Amino acid sequence: MNTNAIINIAKAQLGLDEVTYRALLLRVTGTESLRAMSERQKLAVVDEFKAKGFRVKPTPKKKLRVSDKRYIRLIHALWNSCHALGVVSNGTRAALREFCRGIVFPGNDKVAVDPDTLDYDKASKVIDALKAMEQRGKEKAAL
Repeated sequence: MNTNAIINIAKAQLGLDEVTYRALLLRVTGTESLRAMSERQKLAVVDEFKAKGFRVKPTPKKKLRVSDKRYIRLIHALWNSCHALGVVSNGTRAALREFCRGIVFPGNDKVAVDPDTLDYDKASKVIDALKAMEQRGKEKAAL
């Protein structure tokens, strides 16, 4: 987000009227105009707003949509199960994509494979591999 936007959001969040806002700009930077300020001066204004109680809210992460295909949901469930059993050390989606690429296109590391876009035939290969891994993890946990 650019500095001008942050300053305007801070102005609204702190409920400053125009006169108070201009007085603050003049006190901090020596100019009343946001356009006439350098980037360093704008950052000084942001710091002043933070000192007055402004907090930058992080942008919320987009929640990934759950697939409507049962076999895709099964891949994710098996992957999470394997991670919980300790069979898979990295339970992230990126690691799942790498795993799927290795199963669907072995030896070709230039192809990106997203498990959410697999057709049934390719997904069934991944499901079989994950089921075997999960079974080994359950057997190892039982010992």
